[in-house]
Amino acid sequence: MRIFHTSDWHLGRMLYGRSLLRDQRWFLENALLPAVKREKPAALLLCGDVYDRPVAPPEAIALLDETLSQLMELGVKVLVISGNHDGAGRMALLKGALRKSGVYFCTALEDFLRPVLIEEEGLKVQVFPLPFFDPPAARAFLGDETLRGEAACMEKLIERARPLFVPGAAHVLMAHCFCAGASVSDSESGSYVGGSGQVPPALFDAFDYAALGHLHGPQRAGEKARYSGTPLKYSLDEAGQKKGFLSLNWDGESFSIEHRETAPPRDVRKLSGLLRAGEERPCEDYVELELTDKAPVLLASERLRPFYPNLLAVRSQWLTATAGERARKLQGAGEDAVFEAFFREVSGEAPEEEDLRLFREVLGKVRP
Repeated sequence: MRIFHTSDWHLGRMLYGRSLLRDQRWFLENALLPAVKREKPAALLLCGDVYDRPVAPPEAIALLDETLSQLMELGVKVLVISGNHDGAGRMALLKGALRKSGVYFCTALEDFLRPVLIEEEGLKVQVFPLPFFDPPAARAFLGDETLRGEAACMEKLIERARPLFVPGAAHVLMAHCFCAGASVSDSESGSYVGGSGQVPPALFDAFDYAALGHLHGPQRAGEKARYSGTPLKYSLDEAGQKKGFLSLNWDGESFSIEHRETAPPRDVRKLSGLLRAGEERPCEDYVELELTDKAPVLLASERLRPFYPNLLAVRSQWLTATAGERARKLQGAGEDAVFEAFFREVSGEAPEEEDLRLFREVLGKVRP
């Protein structure tokens, strides 16, 4: 039995002020849905952070609606848990009606104790969908005010689930959490004071597989858990990560796992080189450029944008290397001296008296 594991779509996300919806649409329409049509998985597990914010933009909602409609037409069961970025209450709209059509939105802790049994050709997989939760909500649900931290709460929740295990079936956990020892990316949000938000991977040992969401890099978490990671790169530090989704195959004894890498038309990359070289190699990727020119480059972003329409940022080795040296040389110098040094670096010439006069005039106007 084949099952797809994906998470953290973050529909509606922005990257340096640029909407990624067209790239997200590409992933769904050109990578995920064709794989579903081709391989006919029994189920698709979407492990939280479907949207990038609790009140999702209409375009993101429409994209999810289109995707779910196609998955329903293909006869694939879809299990969705809410993540910390999702508005769980809004996602719960019509979840009772959708459940009858094979789409399971799991947005409350009660849903965790309503596992979904998937059967195909004599094989059974029982999925326990655990949405993102905070300890106060778990304490209230479990009726135990002594529980402290997410690890203790999750351990207690799993204890409640174990009596529901169907004999002879594979048991799969869906969760949106931070596993101890896992690697984080710049695009993740949330703080964890003293590790209280982390859970040990050993908690998942009761399951045959734990399908996790929340962390954006695809990775293992202990022996039985995996993060599928985001389908696209959502920050510059993810430039080297291989994005996609996970394909699971249950043979009745164990799961085999394959990472399906996707290559969107616009990658996220860090590049370095001379301004001239950048102009000679145009690129539509989302790019951060580090200029290695030995002299200052004026209006670098404006000059490069025709060649890099999705330019995210420009950095300069010259600025980095000379900033400290300039500061040391000019320490204690007067305003005219600082202006003159700046003028020489930018233009290669000393300022004329008229330049100094204009500088003093402007400085006098802006000084409180």
